[in-house]
Amino acid sequence: MTTEPAPPAGSGAAPDLAALARVVAQQRAELDRLQDLAATSAVLERATGAVMARLGCSAEAAQEELRGRASTGGRTLLEECWITLGGLALADRTAPRQPRAGVPAPQPVPAEESDDPLGRLARALTRVGGPQDLARCLLDRLAPDTGADAVLLYARPPAGGLEPLGHAGTDGTPADPWSRLPPSARNAALEALDTGRPCWPEDPAVDRLHHAAAGGPRPEWRSHAWLPVAAGEPAQAVLGILRRREGPFPPPVRELLLAAARLCAGPLLGFGVRREPAPGTAADAVQTVFDRMPVEAVLLTPLRCPAGRVEDFRVDAATAGTSDATGRSGRELVGLRFLECWPDVAGEPLWQGCLEALAGTEAYESEPFARQQMVEGVGELSTYSARAARLGDGLVVSWVRHDPSDRQEQRLADVQRLGNLGWAHWNLVTGEAAWSSQAFAVLDRDPARGALPLTRLNRLTVPEDGPALARAVGSLLRDGRACDVPFRIAARDGVRHLRAVAEAVTNAQGTPVEVHGFVQDVTALRSAELALVATERAILTQHGMLQAERAVAARLQDALLPLPKRPLRLAGLRVDIAYLPAQSGLNVGGDWFSAIELPDGDALFVVGDVAGHGMDAVAAMALLRFTAKGMVITGSSLTGALTRLNALLLHSRDPHGTATMMLARYRPGDRRLEWAQAGHPPPLLLRAGEATYLRRPGGILLGASETPHYTEAEVRLAPGDRLLLYTDGLVERPSESIDRGLERLARAAAAEPAPLGRLLGTLLDPEGRDDVCVLDIRVPEDTEE
Repeated sequence: MTTEPAPPAGSGAAPDLAALARVVAQQRAELDRLQDLAATSAVLERATGAVMARLGCSAEAAQEELRGRASTGGRTLLEECWITLGGLALADRTAPRQPRAGVPAPQPVPAEESDDPLGRLARALTRVGGPQDLARCLLDRLAPDTGADAVLLYARPPAGGLEPLGHAGTDGTPADPWSRLPPSARNAALEALDTGRPCWPEDPAVDRLHHAAAGGPRPEWRSHAWLPVAAGEPAQAVLGILRRREGPFPPPVRELLLAAARLCAGPLLGFGVRREPAPGTAADAVQTVFDRMPVEAVLLTPLRCPAGRVEDFRVDAATAGTSDATGRSGRELVGLRFLECWPDVAGEPLWQGCLEALAGTEAYESEPFARQQMVEGVGELSTYSARAARLGDGLVVSWVRHDPSDRQEQRLADVQRLGNLGWAHWNLVTGEAAWSSQAFAVLDRDPARGALPLTRLNRLTVPEDGPALARAVGSLLRDGRACDVPFRIAARDGVRHLRAVAEAVTNAQGTPVEVHGFVQDVTALRSAELALVATERAILTQHGMLQAERAVAARLQDALLPLPKRPLRLAGLRVDIAYLPAQSGLNVGGDWFSAIELPDGDALFVVGDVAGHGMDAVAAMALLRFTAKGMVITGSSLTGALTRLNALLLHSRDPHGTATMMLARYRPGDRRLEWAQAGHPPPLLLRAGEATYLRRPGGILLGASETPHYTEAEVRLAPGDRLLLYTDGLVERPSESIDRGLERLARAAAAEPAPLGRLLGTLLDPEGRDDVCVLDIRVPEDTEE
């Protein structure tokens, strides 16, 4: 079947580059929005988990607590999340924040909707990847409101002094001398770390005293601010704000900088800024011992809220073999929070066991549980048991990984359960028998009754299968020959199909002394096999019926559509006819043709294609073929014949059937060809080496409308012209448009005046083609007449 061919594509207009740029910009903006949303959601989830662990509440209650704190403190939700992750017990948590200079007091709105400087900073912190990024982010966001020209970040190493973390707005020269300060030296950064209070050295003379040990600051930095970042107790990081202009920091700017330092605590904790045990302390001694222990254990110190309730634990020592959910291990865990390392512990029995062990004198011993750990960057799920015991004011928590043999036994049980099979063992010398629990389940036998001797196993079968099982067991016991025998049992849930596989273990004389094997429930497999056999029989039966129908349809088609053995001579024209049925499938198609000479000497050509295959298609083909010829012979016009054939098809036995058709009448007196079509491909005219498709007159396919409209067209043929009438099987191929097929036919026909058989050989798709019917009409040269 076919429709009107699509008009040939023109050169087309140039692509609208501005529109493409807008689309790309919109997609990029949407991607940025989704990335920001994902990063913000991650911060919210981490803060929610921290509140859940501290308050022992649900996720919904934890998020409501965060929103309440943010609203009460005049902060955005994202700011409150960062403060919570920083682990700060702020004194002003319940007091509203004063308005900042030039900035109205923020309303408690979602973080992504706030234009407040701290709100923008909180959003930017979600995309920060390390301390250096954090320094650049702080400078970018704080410079417009604070006049900052450079930002420095330092940490306090275990040995004392300062350790640079990141800087922005400076080439790093100020960081070098300060990082080489001896532990006994003093400066503003160390003072802020030691006292936990901000230091504002705004007077250059005072500033020089603060940095005398380091040789003095560079002259362009005329005012400084050093703010402790509480990434632990006491603060283990300090934020430095450097300005080139002199003068004090105004109160609103100070408040903004202090709030920014509070927000930085959460990201810094995520980057690993933490306190390690100081040399000589008890925790340092424990860590020294832990470094040499081949176990998994941590020393924990409780972290309590103002009310005295344990919110979390700090890891003060960890053995080298201990690793957390992210793959950090040993000393990398020191200074981190317990729930930060193992967040899945919150709400689990181990957490409650730790609290009970800390409050009492009895150690906590857990039941075996599954735990995910990172091994060489790959997550591995293992079975562990945990123990928590009090040590002074802290806890020692240790994990014991189950022996691989225990896991192997569990895996064996899982294999038996999943495979619906059970193992069995018989000692032929002592008469002892041992079955797995799954063997009792498969054989539908109560374990309290014990295992049956091997020679009595046939008593469980249905009567018909008992002898075969008894013979197989007898051969096994006499000759040691392994057996694999199917049998059935009458279980409580119906008849089961089982399979028994066993082999014997012989002594030095070749006498069987032990037998081991398994029994398997194959009921589902046997049911599937029976269903498959039934399906195969049904398919064979249907295949035979289809073959018979095809044979009848083929014989009927041959009778209704005989093919001439040589070219026809009609009204002075030479007509070659080709009909090629489809090469695959069991159905016969509905393509047909007619080529006859009318009583008045004109020639009638008809090509058609009925939708579908099989007997119905052949019947519809015969109806249309003979009716069309009769209508034209009795004087009906081409369009009139198509209109009546449309009505005939609509009222046939298949009212939903459709067909395409082309009628052509050739008048030899003036070589005029009149033609009409109903949804059919246009004829191809070959003249003087050029191929042209005739412009189709109007007409839709037969059977598609009760009120169709058909028109005629005509063309005058010249000596040497060649006209191809065909069905759509010649030009259609799967997965391509019909326009491609029409172009292929035109090129092949114009290339050389090949005979019809050779032309078809170059055009037809050897795989999966449809029926093809072609009329090759040639107008003889004047010399041939």
